[in-house]
Amino acid sequence: MIRGRYFEFKGRPAVRFRCAYPYSKQRLWKAVSEPDELVRWFPSAVRIDPYVGGDIEFFPDSDADPETGIVLVYSAPRTLAFTWSGDEIHFEVEPTAEGCALTLVNVLEVRNTAARNAAGWSVCLTNLDRHLDGSAAFGHSGEKSPAWRPFYETYLGEGMPSGASIPGDLG
Repeated sequence: MIRGRYFEFKGRPAVRFRCAYPYSKQRLWKAVSEPDELVRWFPSAVRIDPYVGGDIEFFPDSDADPETGIVLVYSAPRTLAFTWSGDEIHFEVEPTAEGCALTLVNVLEVRNTAARNAAGWSVCLTNLDRHLDGSAAFGHSGEKSPAWRPFYETYLGEGMPSGASIPGDLG
């Protein structure tokens, strides 16, 4: 089971995941940095200008205007960081003896979003696993995507900060 941990990142609340994969660093980098790959597991379709200071647009709903952020770090094939609303998302890809590892850090604007966001990233990373191994990945909210609620309940049980509103389709 994919497990997130709550911690402080430069004085801000954050959740962190570290996942190991039996794939090349280049394969994992492609999955976390290219829009055609991200749409398979990330919580939103994206358009990204792949350079520091570039724009990143998020399209969580085809009927709504995109949300925008700024690329904070773009150092292929290792590190990508960007803003999304008041949060920051950091991806770091590292080689390991068995393949590679991904560290995902979500620096939170608001502490009480920790359990909610950690559960969402757990769903996303489960879908990333499926995408990388060639299984059908259905995007963050696809019908066959893993259920969000069990992850959320686990994080609540561990005492991860909570209390943020839950979107209607997850509640």
